[in-house]
Amino acid sequence: MAIKAPLGLPALSVPSDNPLTIEVVGLGRRLFFSPVLSVDRSLSCATCHDPKRGFADRDSVSAGVHGAKGTRNTPTVLNAAYNRRQFWDGRAESLEAQVAGPMLSSIEMGHSLDSLVKSCSEDADLRESFRRAFGDGPVTLEKISKAIAGFERTLLSGNSAFDRYQYGGEKAALNDSAKHGLQVFTDPQKGNCVVCHMISSDYALFTDGGFHNLGVGLNSEGEIVDVGRFKETGRDADRGAFRTPSLRNAALTAPYMHDGSLKTLKEVVDFYVGGGSSNPYLDARIKPLTLTKEERADLIEFLVSLTGEIPTVDRTLN
Repeated sequence: MAIKAPLGLPALSVPSDNPLTIEVVGLGRRLFFSPVLSVDRSLSCATCHDPKRGFADRDSVSAGVHGAKGTRNTPTVLNAAYNRRQFWDGRAESLEAQVAGPMLSSIEMGHSLDSLVKSCSEDADLRESFRRAFGDGPVTLEKISKAIAGFERTLLSGNSAFDRYQYGGEKAALNDSAKHGLQVFTDPQKGNCVVCHMISSDYALFTDGGFHNLGVGLNSEGEIVDVGRFKETGRDADRGAFRTPSLRNAALTAPYMHDGSLKTLKEVVDFYVGGGSSNPYLDARIKPLTLTKEERADLIEFLVSLTGEIPTVDRTLN
């Protein structure tokens, strides 16, 4: 099964131990929309990664089973196949490694390993889907993870107005405001957003895949509440650092930042203009910006132009 990357995105890399097949992707789709993945059958992956909301959630922090909440905003699944590491803190090296986290979290989907496998094994039709995808044998966490990761690799979104302008030669695809916003975005003396939200000559992921401290989520004393990447690396330089998200489809995925604390694109732009929030580990690239009201509005118009085509997904479990 071949997946062609849309305009603006690079060729998709697929791991050799989890090739994309119609059967694997079909099973992954079923599981993504199935409540069997939550211990009380109240949630599916799509509850928080809602296709109607850019495969994200409009809440600052999503509610898990029994209404429990964590501390981090739900990132979109769109184009997650290109992430070098998964989760805000990068603790998972692949889509496959990421899948188990929410299912086995007590504040997300609430399963134990045994209850998860049991829940996926009880339905005869679902067992048959596993057999078609992976051959004979019991349902396992590895199979569940591979199936969902396979499906998620098909959730690619490109061919935005920006892509048609930048890579498709359609100079009318962007209006004048968005074109000016692109200039602000790339100008080292203006927004310089491109230093972390990168654009190449052939494609644009709008992320460097790195981890940066912006000063988001400080308490009233100016202290870092969530240490982010530091928990995984133990390096002081990573205190309060979080993965750079892609800006593709940002207009669809409010609220923003790792804690969902900024509600609008205007708030995000104003936050950066102010130079983030000072703390001992603030990334050196985060500095106050001098942008006019018009330039801020143009920058937001450019961000809106990054809204791409959203894949249509059949929710039916057949």
